[in-house]
Amino acid sequence: MAHIPAAERRDALVQAALRVVAEGGVGAATTRAIAAEAGMPLASFHYVFDSRDDLMAHLVTFVVGQEEAAILPEPIVGSDLQEVISAGLWRYADLLRADPLREQAMLELTHYALRSADMADLARRQYEHYFSLAASALTSAATHLGLVWDRPVDEVARILVALTDGMTISWLVDRDDAALSDIISFAAESVARFARTPERAHRDEDDVTRTT
Repeated sequence: MAHIPAAERRDALVQAALRVVAEGGVGAATTRAIAAEAGMPLASFHYVFDSRDDLMAHLVTFVVGQEEAAILPEPIVGSDLQEVISAGLWRYADLLRADPLREQAMLELTHYALRSADMADLARRQYEHYFSLAASALTSAATHLGLVWDRPVDEVARILVALTDGMTISWLVDRDDAALSDIISFAAESVARFARTPERAHRDEDDVTRTT
């Protein structure tokens, strides 16, 4: 396999690791098992990755990149913020339903990282990616509709990510699409309440000033 470029080996091993983690958990994702899943000799693994933890870090980056490409291929347009947020959540939900094992693998990686002192930074970076993606989507939606957030957008993004996490776990457990739809409606309505028109935001600020 010496003729295969290192970048292609890396991608194949990352995708093999995703399948192994999703089906058997991080404990099953030995370097030997990952190499076997990719159809490569073990030496190929060590040629492109320093360790299994190095591969896991690449795996997180790979999956988050896939999610970003699916959720934000182009700006979501609409005339109502709740509608725009709902559409963005449905893009993620469609990705979840199309490949549940991918999100299951990411949950496995998060818990693994939290239990490992050497990998604790991986969980932090994973969620920094999520927060950044959510903040970017929320900023774009508000700008498109001429709205402003009444609290820092990073805080709103964390709320959106927390709601999405709950939605993900509950759907993975019961695969209930009707409940999924209800959660998306609730999340979109709740998050949209944090936005105001600039004029409304100024009036609210003036009201607070007058009462203090």
